[in-house]
Amino acid sequence: MRFFLAVTHTGQIARAAVQLGVDATTVTRRIRRLEQALGHTLFEQRRDGQHLTEMGERLAAKADALERAMSDVTEQGAHPLEGVVRVSASEGFGTWFVAPRLGGFSAAYPRLNVDLVANSGFLSPSRRETDIAIVLARPRKGPLVSRRLTDYALRLYASRAYVEGAPIASKAALRTHPLIGYIPDFLYAPELDYLEEIDPQLSPRLRSSSINAQHRMAAAGAGVAVLPCFIGDTDPNLVRVLDEVRITRSFWLATHRDVLALPRTRAFVDWLVGAATADRDVLLGL
Repeated sequence: MRFFLAVTHTGQIARAAVQLGVDATTVTRRIRRLEQALGHTLFEQRRDGQHLTEMGERLAAKADALERAMSDVTEQGAHPLEGVVRVSASEGFGTWFVAPRLGGFSAAYPRLNVDLVANSGFLSPSRRETDIAIVLARPRKGPLVSRRLTDYALRLYASRAYVEGAPIASKAALRTHPLIGYIPDFLYAPELDYLEEIDPQLSPRLRSSSINAQHRMAAAGAGVAVLPCFIGDTDPNLVRVLDEVRITRSFWLATHRDVLALPRTRAFVDWLVGAATADRDVLLGL
């Protein structure tokens, strides 16, 4: 069953093999043996890896319940938590907020491994691609448990040199400056459409699907960017532009209802909620 769970949680046979310390052929053989014993196909092969079939979803729920029970027994026996917690977050939040603080979590739970998937787009807890997803809107479908993690603020930023050479006095003046933002075709969430909210006539001249690339452009003096305060305020090369422009968004925590009951998942959720609460001023740009 551990081979099945490894593929379920990692989404790929190759990754499961690395996690288990065996070769991919062994994982494939074990999965096929389990499918033959059950008389059902548990995974379907897609371009990005293995996805659970309907029968696979049913078995995963049972297997997670068993793993949860075993973890509870382990916890009651005063043994430290161990295993892997996979966390999916946006590139910006994962890189600039979660990653710098993960050392504290690791020190508290030295036998827990954390897979932080920080990129454009999110893995799906419903499809067992991740244990925890930090998303921009509350999920409305699937067997998920969700809660608001925190609000956060975004502002306009530019390099000090840029502002000194080309002061910006009003929102209307932004139309004459090179703006930095997302590629419209690559917006993976409507909540990322910031410029429309500031002025419907604004559009980015320099565009990237990566918030980190946008940050680097702004820091290098290429123009003006909308950045989360937890990014912009932490870079001494950047200054805020137009204090009256402030955008608010939210991060939501989403987990599969079966996975949330696992002690290691609860431990990470509790830690992250605590970190967001402790650094609320950083997130809100206060």
